[in-house]
Amino acid sequence: MQKSKLTLYIFIALILGVIAGYIYNATVINNINTKINAAEVNIKTLDEQITTSADTTTATFKALKKERAAQAIIRKASDTAREDKLVGFTVLSDIFLRLIKMIVAPLVFTTLVVGVAKVGDISAVGRIGGKTLLWFLSATLVSLLLGMLLVNFFKPGEAMHLPLPDSHLSTGIQKTALSLRDFIGHVFPKSFTEAMANNEILQIVIFSLFFGVATAAIGEKGLIVIKAMDAIAHVILKITGYVMQLAPLAVFGAITAIIAKQGLGILSTYAIFIGEFYFSLIVLWVVIILAGSVVLKGRAFKLVARIKDAMLIAFGTSTSEAAYPKVLLELERFGCNNKIVSFVLPLGYSFNLDGSMMYMTFASLFLAQSYNIHLSFEQQLSMLLILMLTSKGIAGVPRASLVVIAGTISMFNIPEAGLALLIGIDPLLDMGRSATNVLGNAMATAVVSKWEGELGNAQQEEIQ
Repeated sequence: MQKSKLTLYIFIALILGVIAGYIYNATVINNINTKINAAEVNIKTLDEQITTSADTTTATFKALKKERAAQAIIRKASDTAREDKLVGFTVLSDIFLRLIKMIVAPLVFTTLVVGVAKVGDISAVGRIGGKTLLWFLSATLVSLLLGMLLVNFFKPGEAMHLPLPDSHLSTGIQKTALSLRDFIGHVFPKSFTEAMANNEILQIVIFSLFFGVATAAIGEKGLIVIKAMDAIAHVILKITGYVMQLAPLAVFGAITAIIAKQGLGILSTYAIFIGEFYFSLIVLWVVIILAGSVVLKGRAFKLVARIKDAMLIAFGTSTSEAAYPKVLLELERFGCNNKIVSFVLPLGYSFNLDGSMMYMTFASLFLAQSYNIHLSFEQQLSMLLILMLTSKGIAGVPRASLVVIAGTISMFNIPEAGLALLIGIDPLLDMGRSATNVLGNAMATAVVSKWEGELGNAQQEEIQ
């Protein structure tokens, strides 16, 4: 499939997914959503009555508890029924994402080993790593700070007047706290095969660095290993071309499921928050591209044009990991040396999630505004630094952004139950975050390549 056709097909899949999702929601899912909403209202009413009951031994209190349990069962059964109705669409994106995950771990390992082995000098690896982390830390700070400034400018929490969830409501999201032990456990592998099986990118990177340096150190004996790894990497990239043929179907299935589950009504309810957040992402895009232009000049815009397919895939599937093989391929065609790409890009997927960083400060302060909790500039700056530390190395955690936010807002006495305001729209927001993450990582890789003098001329487009 030619590159231009792939872009067209993905865009058509996005449009058809919205239309199909709206129709399916109106004809099939709406009745189930009505039952879910009714059960939630009943549960809230019963909770209020239970809370005000002075005597917990009366028959009335026991009847209220029994009725609440019955409504919770209805709520859970309806939720299960809704997921069953959507499985036909979600399976399309699930198959694609599974195939991508099948590719990512061996692709990171083989390309990084080859890249590091070709660099050869451990001091050169350290130099490239230092430049990479400098860009990552700068981009993270800018993203967090921009999110903080824009949410204070727009004040969506004050403007929307959303009904607040009960403070004792459980969101089902496990909080994460700043733990050095957990961070080290997430970075350093105890088993390479376990890291590959779990797609622990950071752990794979650590092992690959050791393997690549050791391969270079044994001299001529290591050449056969480098050739083998290089050949395997090219085979995996060929597989990537096959898997990418399924991208339009995956995007269609993912978009249809998201719209069908929530309906377009949620867009009107949260129009202010969604609109202001996406405007903020556009501002961040402009900042990233302008920062890249300082180093890359006019080629920064050509890079954006090259990775538009990858960004559309990330947007449609709500995960930047789905775009990883495509980004790697396009960066090499753009002229980046594969030893730089294979080193910088995997690190970026754990340390340089620009869109997710902006969302963390934007969403956390939105919740504070919704609960009318005033945070001073010093407190907001503290929150920013905490988010910067707690967000590193959790790229593989499901709902990573919400997990980090849950662990951070409790430090500032913001009710965790407020996350219920975000859970429903999080898939819609994750689409924009994922596309932004792809842009940030691609730009970072190109900039480091330029700094290292390893940015050549762009290759001609190829038919995949």
